[in-house]
Amino acid sequence: MMTCALALVTLTACTSGPTGGEPVARGVIGADGATPPPASQSPAALTPAAYKDALASRQKTMSGALKSMLGARTVTALDTRLERAGESLRGAADALAELSPPPEVKSEHDTYVVSLRELANSMGSTSGKVGSRAVCTPGAVLTDLGAVLKRADQAGQALESAGGYPADFIDAGAASKKSRRLSNGHFLRKESLTGRSYLQVDNGSPRDAVITVVRGGKKAVTVYVRKKTKFKIRGVRDGSYKIFFTHGVDWDGKRRAFSRDCSFERFEKSVRFRTVYTATQIRWHDWKITLHAISGGNAPTKRVDPDSFPS
Repeated sequence: MMTCALALVTLTACTSGPTGGEPVARGVIGADGATPPPASQSPAALTPAAYKDALASRQKTMSGALKSMLGARTVTALDTRLERAGESLRGAADALAELSPPPEVKSEHDTYVVSLRELANSMGSTSGKVGSRAVCTPGAVLTDLGAVLKRADQAGQALESAGGYPADFIDAGAASKKSRRLSNGHFLRKESLTGRSYLQVDNGSPRDAVITVVRGGKKAVTVYVRKKTKFKIRGVRDGSYKIFFTHGVDWDGKRRAFSRDCSFERFEKSVRFRTVYTATQIRWHDWKITLHAISGGNAPTKRVDPDSFPS
């Protein structure tokens, strides 16, 4: 009779050699004898000095990206720089999330990372508004970011206050939404108006407008005309003029641009003012333009790249 021995094994098999003999037991050592796998270890916390160095490099990058965005002079540049700022913040948040900060500021660090990601995502949404011209100036970008920008600023200040860590990179605060306007017929630029002709501007659109009249590549007149109103520019000198106009809401005097709902156009054809002298008469040409579509209009307009618009 062949017997099987089982001791400290989970599986056994009994065999007999070709000439008989003692049974052979084979098996796998059970859990009681298993060697546990090495436990994963969290990375050691950075020293305060090392953590400051890591924050400083990121703070400099984010601050530079934000300042670049705030310095944008055109809507096109603003769109590009805002997108870059969002990418900079997202990259910084990902890098900082991999760090193990000093234990005493871990809570502030985690809040800071979350606030950076939230701000980066919000910048992406605002960038879409800049692309559609719903938001048109750096100030309007800050206003649109609003509470998200404030939370990121507070998180950076809290981390900096906790141990002098360089995390506060936001210098500009968000202002509340405004609707600033100039008076109807306010001149932003005006050459000597010594001619006999006039140019009447009829702005029947639902937004205020700024009209720029260019002669020979030089801006001759820039005037503000409120919505649903008219204004007559008197004394226009002889010459051929290109007429540009921008519509929008909330005139930013510092930027010399509308901060919201902006558009940029020009009349396709130039208008010519001419004074004719005869022995008995003096004749001149006057012009009237409308900044809104009308039935029977004969002066088509076209969109203009904001970068080439005469500011």
